[in-house]
Amino acid sequence: MPSSTPAASADDIAKHGWSAVPRDSNDIFGDNPYLHKPPVMTVDKIPFPSEDPIVSNVQTYAKEHLQEPTYNHSMRVYYFGYCILKHQFPEHAAKVSPSTWALTCLLHDIGTTPENLRSTLLSFEWYGGILALSLLASHHAPKPQAEAVAEAIIRHQDLGNVGKITFLGQLIQLATIYDNMGGRPELVDRETRDQVVAKFPRLGWSTCFAKTIREENGLKPWAHTTHLGEEDFPRGVEGNELMAPYEENEKQSAMNYH
Repeated sequence: MPSSTPAASADDIAKHGWSAVPRDSNDIFGDNPYLHKPPVMTVDKIPFPSEDPIVSNVQTYAKEHLQEPTYNHSMRVYYFGYCILKHQFPEHAAKVSPSTWALTCLLHDIGTTPENLRSTLLSFEWYGGILALSLLASHHAPKPQAEAVAEAIIRHQDLGNVGKITFLGQLIQLATIYDNMGGRPELVDRETRDQVVAKFPRLGWSTCFAKTIREENGLKPWAHTTHLGEEDFPRGVEGNELMAPYEENEKQSAMNYH
């Protein structure tokens, strides 16, 4: 890939995660559970760039527009992805903007809201990317950042074994698959996972997201999500063994409380 494009400097390419990497995560990890064994990282040691006014405004927007289970999922993805970034890809961690990562996480499922699912014929990832691009432009985000977020959102379910994807796109894939399906479970230390889920409870996320998948596929039989398997994907989400104990514990705690 050229060191820069007419629209961005080489620094912008690195800062906003535009570096090209394999689309297939197996080409990155091979048969290994991780590249580097992840240490325990306590939640209070994981920084969130709330001091960035664009991130702060977008976080407020996300809280207002996303249902609580979806918002919590978005925040877990940020924390899990931050750990994956820092411990598995230190060469990228030294360059990638935490703000760009936060914006990607906060907005990656904005297309799944009940209103947004029904306001367009587009697949939710595409519409979400368009909404994110418009929202970030309204907050005067730099063009390379806004476009990086949009590209990653559009391709965050574009799993496959041929071609390349941006590093930001690969990172959001790894973090969402980890939270949604328990993929590559050893990428985040168990104690870290415990703390992240305690801070942002799942609130029945596996059932919630599987329902959304089926809802979109019913509304839009052409939806991009179908390439993951019209039933295989939602069943995989429902069968998330890594996260099932947390959801069961939350359910039991709620029953005991009442």
